[in-house]
Amino acid sequence: MASRSPRPDARTMNRRAQGAQIERSARFFLCEKGLTPFAENAYARVGEIDLVMRDADALVFVEVRYRATDSHGGALASVDWHKQRKLIRAAEMFLMRHPRLAQLPCRFDVVCVTGALTTPEFVWVRDAFRVDDVYR
Repeated sequence: MASRSPRPDARTMNRRAQGAQIERSARFFLCEKGLTPFAENAYARVGEIDLVMRDADALVFVEVRYRATDSHGGALASVDWHKQRKLIRAAEMFLMRHPRLAQLPCRFDVVCVTGALTTPEFVWVRDAFRVDDVYR
């Protein structure tokens, strides 16, 4: 009997499409606030950074989190220390691939998206966590 590779079901594909839509909305929101996009879905073996943006002379690594409601702690609470470590490691890998950017000041922001996908609400948490706080 031949084995089949698993195919994502419609729900998984729908979640991916929703995630992409939410990230596009968050990017647009940040652009309206004056940030400039540099990269999207910056993949590293250790994880993925949703958005990499420039804010004046700073490089900003952005995690986008969506929750339909604030139950279960909300979007910001889902960026726990484990996720923060993964983001930091992914940012280090990104900077190794882009050494000219390594001299810039860097920060980690979180964009929390709540509500309906057609009318999302955004909360932008600048400097949501620092490397020193995660690796104490």
